[in-house]
Amino acid sequence: MLKLEPTQAGKSLIPEDHNESSGEGGGGPATDGTILKRLLRETDVEHKEDDGCDTIKTEGGRGRLRGGVGWEISLRQRPMPRITFQAGDPYYINKRTREELMAKWKMEAEKKAKLMSEISIMKDLEKNETETQKEEVSIIKHPQPSKQQPQPQPHSQPLSQPQYQQQSQPSLPQQHKQPPQQQQLQQQPTDPASPTVATTPEPVAIGEEGKTSPKAADTEPEYEDGRGFGIGELVWGKLRGFSWWPGRIVSWWMTGRSRAAEGTRWVMWFGDGKFSVVCVEKLLPLSSFNNAFHQPTYNKQPMYKKAIYEVLQVASSRAGKTFIACPDSDDSETSKSLDMLNKQMIDWAATGFQPTGPKGLEPPEEERNSEVYPEMWVEPEAAAYIPPPAKKPRKSTAEKPKVKDIIDERTRERLVYEVRQKCRSLEDICISCGSLNVSLEHPLFAGGMCQSCKNCFLECAYQYDDDGYQSYCTICCGGREVLMCGNNNCCRCFCVECVDLLVGQGAAHAAIKEDPWNCFMCCPKGVFGLLERRTDWPSRLQLFFANNHDQDFDPPKLYPPVLVEKRKPIRVLSLFDGIATGLLVLKELGIQVDRYVASEVCEDSITVGIVRHQGRIMYVGDVRNVTRKHIQEWGPFDLVIGGSPCNDLSIVNPARKGLYEGTGRLFFEFYRLLHEARPKEGDNRPFFWLFENVVAMGVSDKRDISRFLECNPVMIDAKEVSAAHRARYFWGNLPGMNRPLSAMCSDRLDLQDCLEHGRTAKFGKVRTITTRSNSIKQGKDQHFPVFMNEKEDILWCTEMERIFGFPVHYTDVSNMSRLARQRLLGRSWSVPVIRHLFAPLKDYFACV
Repeated sequence: MLKLEPTQAGKSLIPEDHNESSGEGGGGPATDGTILKRLLRETDVEHKEDDGCDTIKTEGGRGRLRGGVGWEISLRQRPMPRITFQAGDPYYINKRTREELMAKWKMEAEKKAKLMSEISIMKDLEKNETETQKEEVSIIKHPQPSKQQPQPQPHSQPLSQPQYQQQSQPSLPQQHKQPPQQQQLQQQPTDPASPTVATTPEPVAIGEEGKTSPKAADTEPEYEDGRGFGIGELVWGKLRGFSWWPGRIVSWWMTGRSRAAEGTRWVMWFGDGKFSVVCVEKLLPLSSFNNAFHQPTYNKQPMYKKAIYEVLQVASSRAGKTFIACPDSDDSETSKSLDMLNKQMIDWAATGFQPTGPKGLEPPEEERNSEVYPEMWVEPEAAAYIPPPAKKPRKSTAEKPKVKDIIDERTRERLVYEVRQKCRSLEDICISCGSLNVSLEHPLFAGGMCQSCKNCFLECAYQYDDDGYQSYCTICCGGREVLMCGNNNCCRCFCVECVDLLVGQGAAHAAIKEDPWNCFMCCPKGVFGLLERRTDWPSRLQLFFANNHDQDFDPPKLYPPVLVEKRKPIRVLSLFDGIATGLLVLKELGIQVDRYVASEVCEDSITVGIVRHQGRIMYVGDVRNVTRKHIQEWGPFDLVIGGSPCNDLSIVNPARKGLYEGTGRLFFEFYRLLHEARPKEGDNRPFFWLFENVVAMGVSDKRDISRFLECNPVMIDAKEVSAAHRARYFWGNLPGMNRPLSAMCSDRLDLQDCLEHGRTAKFGKVRTITTRSNSIKQGKDQHFPVFMNEKEDILWCTEMERIFGFPVHYTDVSNMSRLARQRLLGRSWSVPVIRHLFAPLKDYFACV
C-alpha cells in the first residue's frame, strides 16, 4: 500500500491508478512498501519581475535563474519551483504553442461572429422568400435574370464574406433545374479549393450552431467532475508556505494556458491577479471565512489585506450588501478609512454573510460563461484600494539576464532520443532540464548541467522533508511524483519523469511494484539505461560544493606557523555561542585558552556553559549590544567564531524572511564585530575567523554572505565523521578548510556505537537532528530509530550527545527536559567537524 505523506512537505498520496508521467496511461497497483509521493507545485504561474519583463518570457522555468528576481522576500513567496506549472496540470505548454492557441481562439471567435451575421442574413432572406414565393416559382419556370440581379444588393454591405456567396446567385436562375433560393444556400460547394468554403463556414440553423462550430472541441464543459467549485465561485486556496488565500475559479481560456486536470481548478488570486492550478482538496468556499481567514497574516502583509478587501468587495456586490465608509478628510486618513471599511466587511463575513448567507455569494450567470474575455473580470471597485505604505522590496544583487532561455517541453525528450540514436553525447545536454547551455558536469550521473540547474541543485540537494527524504528529485531537483529509496540508510528521491526518460519507459512503474526498491545510488550496478552513476561521485559532490565560485575573491591571507617558543594562548570571541562547542573542541585539541568571550541569549545554553566549563566563559549577552569599545576592552582576539540563527535563511522554512529581515539580519552583527576585532594595519599577528550556516539557503543569500565576507564557503557534512547527516556551509580563513574530512578512530560513525547497552539501532545513520521532536523519526514510515525490549524507542539524550560528539550528560543540567536538551543539541555544531576545522590552530597557539 501507499503511505500518506505529510502535506506540509509539499507531497501527497498518489492513487494506485495514478498516471505516471503526463497524465495518460495507468499507473498500476502499488504493493506494500512502495514509496511514491507527489509534489504539489502550487506556485504562482504568472510572476511579475522587477524589471518589468513580459510574463510570457518567464515561461519555461527550467531555463531561468532562480532567485534572480527577488521572490525570496516577496509577500507571496514561491517555494522554489522547477517548472512553471503546478500539480495536476496535464501537460506543459510552451510559448509558441500558447500563441498558436490564442491565435486560433481569436480566429474562431471572429468566424463565430461572422457565422452569426450570416444566420441573420439568412433570416432576412427567408422572410423575403415567403413574400415572393409565387414570384420565385414563376421565375424558375421563366428565368428573368435582369429582375433577379438586384435582389442580393441590400445584403452585400455588412460583411464581405456573405457577399461572395450572394454574388454567385445571379447565375443560378439561368440553370433551369436549380431548386429555390433556400436550397441554393444549402448546396454550397464542398471542394476544399472552393473560395466560398475557404472564406465562409457553411451556415446552419441556430439550434445546430454548437455542433458545427470549429471551436466545439475546445469549448467542452469545464470542471464537470462532480467535485464542485465551478467558474466564477469565490474560494479560499492553500499554497504551500502561505496562509489560505482568497481567489476566484476561472476558465483555462482566461489564463492562456492549458486545461486543468480532473480534480484541479484554475484559481485567480485576489491581491496580485496571478493564476495557479490548485487541487480541489486545497480549496474551500468563501463561506468558510472563519476557518480560513488568518489574522496575523492580515496584520503583517499588505497584499493579503488587499486580497481580503477585493474578495469581500465582490462578495458584498453579489450579496447586495452595502457598506458606508468614513469620509476621507485627507490622504493621511485614507488607510484608516479603508481599515475601517475592511473591518466592517470582515465582521460581516465572520457572521456568515448575512442576510443572504452562502447562497448570495454564488456567481451571476454571466460569470459562469467560460468564454468571458479577461477584461470582463476586472473589478473596478477593487482598483480603488490603496494598500498601506510598505518597505520597498530589495533589488536582487544578481544581474538579471537580458535574454531568458525558453526550454520547450519536448526539448529534453528530443535530445535524449538523439542520444539513444548515437547522434549526440549525453555530456552535451543538461540532463536536468534539457538545456544545451551546459556549464559543468552533473556531479552524480553522466551528463551535463546548466547554470540554472546548478543553482537549484545547490539549494535543494540537502533539503529534507519531515519524512527524512530529499524534498526533490536527485537528478533534476524538481518532479511532481517521486520514488523514495527503500534503503533505510538512503534518503534520496527520483522523479517519475526522469526515471522513465533516462532509464526507460515503464521503469518507474516497475520500481513502484518492487518492494523494497533500492534507488540508482544504492544498487550495486551503476548503469541503468542512459542513467550512469559516476564511479567517483562522492568526491565530485564534494568538489561541486567546494568549487562553487560564483564570485572570485582574493585568497585569504596566509599566516606562517609560529615558532613553538613564541606561541601564546588563544583569545576567542564566540558570537551566538550556543553550548560552548568551540571551547570544548579547543580543550580537546589541547590548545590553551587565555580568554573565551561568548555572546548568547539562551538561558539554558548559558547554564550548560557555566556548569561544564566551571565559569571560564565570559558571557556578554546580546550580540547587538556589543560595541567597538567592548571589543577594544576585551581584546585583542585571535579567533572569532559564530553561526547566526538559520530560521529565516533555510529554504525549508516557507515563512522565511531572508538575510535582510528577522533573525537573518544577525549575520551583519557578526560581520560588524568581525571587522572590529581584526588586527590594525601593520599588526601581522595570526588572526582567524569562522562563520557557519545551513546549506539549504537561497543562492542569492549565500552570494550576499560571500560578498560581505569576501570568500566562498566550504560545505562539510558531519555524516563522514559521525552517525548523523548534518551538512553545513563554513566561511573562514582557517588553514586547510577545504581538505578532505577524515574520521578518527574515536569517532562513532554508526548509530549502534552511540547507543546504550541493550538497545539495537535500526539504521546506520540518522537524519539531521533539529530542534523539532519529530526529526528523530526515520524513514518513509516515520519509525523510531532504536529497538529495545522488542519495541521501538526514541533516542535518549545521552545517545544524541554521543551522535554530536559531546561527552555523555553534557547537557544534563538544571533539570532540563528531554525536549529542552534536544533543542540545545539541534542548534549546536558537530564536535568532530569543528575539531577538523580547528586542528591546524595547534601550529599557531600554545598547547598543553
